[in-house]
Amino acid sequence: MSKDAVFTLKLEAQLRDAFVAEAQASHRPASQIVRDLMRDFVERQRQARLHDEFLRRKVEIARAERLSGLTDSDENVEAEFAARRAELLRKADEAAA
Repeated sequence: MSKDAVFTLKLEAQLRDAFVAEAQASHRPASQIVRDLMRDFVERQRQARLHDEFLRRKVEIARAERLSGLTDSDENVEAEFAARRAELLRKADEAAA
């Protein structure tokens, strides 16, 4: 990838010195480390944004289903699965006997 853009930033001299020392200790150019950090940040932000959009869509769908009557009450769902559990336990008891 072409490196034709310049990025200037202000930071504390102590932070700059420590960063450069660690970059040298890792045998990597400081600019490469900064590019890697920037790429990681961009990817994390993109993933967070995609996740937020995914959750927002799920909530919108759930709200629309609730308003349209496509959902069931907690009590009905609990009762249905209690019946299913009871049936599975009955079958397991019969198989064990």
